[in-house]
Amino acid sequence: MATRTGGVTDRDHVVVVGASLAGTTFVDTLRRRGFGGRVTLVGAEPHAAYNRPALSKGVLAGTDDLADITLPPLSCEVDERIGTAAVALDQDRREIVLAGGDRIGYDRLAITTGARARRLADLGAADPGVDETTFRHLGDALALDRLLTARPHVLVVGAGILGMELASACLDRGSTVTLVDRQPPLHAQLGPYLADLLGAAAERRGARIAHDPGGVRLRATADGTPIAELADGRRFGGDLVLSAVGCLPEVEWLRSSGLSVEGGIAVDTRCRVSTTVVAAGDVAAFPTARGPRRTPLWNAALEQARTAAAALLDGDAAAPLVPDPLFWTEQFGLKVRVSGPMPAAGEPTVVEGDSPVDGGLLVGWPGEPGSAAAVNRRIPITRLRALARPENITT
Repeated sequence: MATRTGGVTDRDHVVVVGASLAGTTFVDTLRRRGFGGRVTLVGAEPHAAYNRPALSKGVLAGTDDLADITLPPLSCEVDERIGTAAVALDQDRREIVLAGGDRIGYDRLAITTGARARRLADLGAADPGVDETTFRHLGDALALDRLLTARPHVLVVGAGILGMELASACLDRGSTVTLVDRQPPLHAQLGPYLADLLGAAAERRGARIAHDPGGVRLRATADGTPIAELADGRRFGGDLVLSAVGCLPEVEWLRSSGLSVEGGIAVDTRCRVSTTVVAAGDVAAFPTARGPRRTPLWNAALEQARTAAAALLDGDAAAPLVPDPLFWTEQFGLKVRVSGPMPAAGEPTVVEGDSPVDGGLLVGWPGEPGSAAAVNRRIPITRLRALARPENITT
């Protein structure tokens, strides 16, 4: 049996808990790298892994169904336990406890359980009994799709990337929309230039936007109508409340494991938790200059899963991950693709193009080396990343 630098042999049993993008990418990377041992993939959702960003885009628009967004099936040998949740980790016995009481032993463990939608109630900012609709999984998208057939007035709490995409989809479906947050839309995620570009597009499409730095609280009137109350006293009602206030790492099943799980599972630059455990994706808190931080982005899940698999096989010989941020959004008639760190402060340099609606824009930030964006312009990722290099952005 082959022994690798990381101490893993083909006699070892690797268990992966979490069967979405990070988990399936981890399994695929192990097999591509030649690991011949037993692999078990455990996933709580009853579906095969799917393209989660498409939920707030194609699925709500009615252009995609489950078949369109399902990721390619794993072509390698793996024992899949889909539709079965892990409820505990026993590190002493190296066992995963499943719902129903079954146990799976492991030699090496990968935790890729992702995250769940956060509610205002989780933040202590909702009165008891206020119904908050959240958006995270396929079931959430299908439920919202049904609700939008009545064309309700939708109150979206949280004007980040997801909140803005949901607001855009609701408007496209014929609903009216009010967006509320503690700050102007997208400023914390993108910086003023791109945020103002998308905020203006939202208002042109008819979205009503309100914000207050003191925050938002959900309240209910006597007849049960949900109300969003800003700190300055302004109130906005709706037939349906969509809470888009971030996500929380899916770590409840690990509370008794002895792992530190507050804020996510802290990993090193090779996505290792310990000599036998790795973690990747939305559940993992990766080291940064500001301390361990989760990066709930599609590209981050891919990078971390590949890094974690290499670390399991190669140990210290595996290359540490140097994150290469990349994400995209579609909202209010604009398609934005971003490479590099965000938010980007200040005014960017227009590299190419005249306007977002006339041929699109390519922009870069001289003061933010490595950051560039394409707005309504088709461009290969490799070129966008090349344009983000400081020598290609001149003032």
